[in-house]
Amino acid sequence: MRVGLVQNNLEKGHDLLMDISDSDSPNYAKHWTSKEVIDMFRPSEGTVSAVAKWLTASGIAKERLTHTDNKAWFAFNATAGEAENLLKTEYFVYENSVSGRTTVACDEYHAPAHIQQHIDYITPGIRLVDTLERRRVKRNSPSEHVRQVKSNIHEFVGQISSLGNLSTCDTVITPACIAALYHVPPGNKAHPLNSMGIYEYGDSYGNASLDLFFANFAPRIPQGTRPIVDNIDFTPYITTDLLEEGEGDTDFDVAYPLVYPQTLTKFQTDDPYYATYWASESRGLFNDFLDGIDGSYCTYSAFGETGNDPILDPIYPDNHSICPMCLPTNDYAGQLQCGVYKPTNVISISYGSSEYNYPAYYQKRQCNEFLKLGLQGVSILIASGDRGVADNGDCLGPDAKIFGPSYPSNCPYVTSVGATQILPGNTVFQPEVAVVPIYAPYPLNSSVYVYTSEGGFSNVYTRPAYQDRAVSSFFENHDPPYPYYVGNESFGANGGLYNRIGRAYPDVSANGVNTAIYVAKVFHLGGGTSASAPMFAAIVNRINEERLAIGKKTVGFINPALYANPWVLNDITVGNNIGCGTQGFNATNGWDPVTGLGTPNYPKMLELFLSLP
Repeated sequence: MRVGLVQNNLEKGHDLLMDISDSDSPNYAKHWTSKEVIDMFRPSEGTVSAVAKWLTASGIAKERLTHTDNKAWFAFNATAGEAENLLKTEYFVYENSVSGRTTVACDEYHAPAHIQQHIDYITPGIRLVDTLERRRVKRNSPSEHVRQVKSNIHEFVGQISSLGNLSTCDTVITPACIAALYHVPPGNKAHPLNSMGIYEYGDSYGNASLDLFFANFAPRIPQGTRPIVDNIDFTPYITTDLLEEGEGDTDFDVAYPLVYPQTLTKFQTDDPYYATYWASESRGLFNDFLDGIDGSYCTYSAFGETGNDPILDPIYPDNHSICPMCLPTNDYAGQLQCGVYKPTNVISISYGSSEYNYPAYYQKRQCNEFLKLGLQGVSILIASGDRGVADNGDCLGPDAKIFGPSYPSNCPYVTSVGATQILPGNTVFQPEVAVVPIYAPYPLNSSVYVYTSEGGFSNVYTRPAYQDRAVSSFFENHDPPYPYYVGNESFGANGGLYNRIGRAYPDVSANGVNTAIYVAKVFHLGGGTSASAPMFAAIVNRINEERLAIGKKTVGFINPALYANPWVLNDITVGNNIGCGTQGFNATNGWDPVTGLGTPNYPKMLELFLSLP
């Protein structure tokens, strides 16, 4: 049994993060330690004492109680009879008709009135029905997302100009093209505490492919250069080449030339069963990763959930051997890893799904963890997605016309990255445009897959104050021609297609078409916001290098500073993101839900962030 305790000061989290992230704040970049974060949000002593007294008075002896290090919950073993007597309920064993997994749950439970204010959640509890129903909904699983990325990867046929020649950047985006687009000089620093992190799930780079990329496009990077590998709930017996499908190649081929000689760190998360085979059954994302870089998250209680979700998330040790790579030696046989690695200053994530695929409590608990990482000076950059306002399979409502937001780009405490491109015939010296819808040979819902930069408005989170001026200006000057609803409680009212007051995304963008990569030792053109996210993240990492070199802290959560200083970005004013039977939203002057505030201008961004405390 676990009794999750109400966290203290959760309502203050947003303001605390803004206080150290606002470029006008005297406390800018005064980041917190992990212990300070835990102490701020841990339950009050009054809560701990009240719940402990209730449990012991109900027959659960004090010596049977385990109180976690972060003080977030009590745990104890109990018989079914003891649990039913404690909570005045009856427990049953339920079996999922799809997966066959079983779980214990009840229809309702009861706690004394004076205790209810101190309890966030009790498990086993009553979350069963909602979660299982959601799992039956067709969704874009992580493995399907990787196939989406691969759908934007195709072998290149033709000739490439020499390394420094920028004449073919409209057809092949090389590291030289990226450097020219965003005015990024070669790196010359490698602070020992500034490795850039890249999250991977069920995919990785290939060793031979990486060396081929260095040889052909980044010869100043020595052959054999490899990232630091932080495996989270992952077996060491699998080589990276076995997982090579294109996503990992894209991430590392984009980031390495921008950050070198700085290192990269790969957070390879979950073993093959959970990250490939099991993912197709509509499972959870990111909790194991967050557990691995923050031990307190393993036992963190918030928004009605304590620790990992018992239905959505993997269970370790793993003894499955039923997928092509799921040999006994490839199963992760250890316990769930908690706090085994430190988070890097910048983390790029090119994975995601649709907001409607996960319960709100599941998303909010993760989003609150992103807030806590921001308090510690960590920048989280996430690909906004490749499906415009939503693909046909993700459009919402009874008629599938309502726009479907993306997760976890919907979280207000991450930086969501959309995609741009150079128009055919244009050069790196001309303005980019939002990704023009292109067709790739990947059938989706009996149609042709359309890649277009994803953006819109969340149904889970309201718009944060740091966005108000930019988003209000968008509505005032470029009001979309669609009906809308106000708040998720009025979802779809009056034929509305989007939530007018939802968290708006993306925040920024970067090039995401015709990216030069090697996959399985063959040269390909890749793309998607999966290329845009590590591109922008690498530039943020470079800015951290320069700040650290002069004794300053890392930039941390960058959104408030960017929204207050849009002059440091290249505004994108052409393009749109089709979906749900519409032309979607338009790229416009200022912020828009296609390309956000725009693409990076490294010298201007560097000027801004070096001028801050």
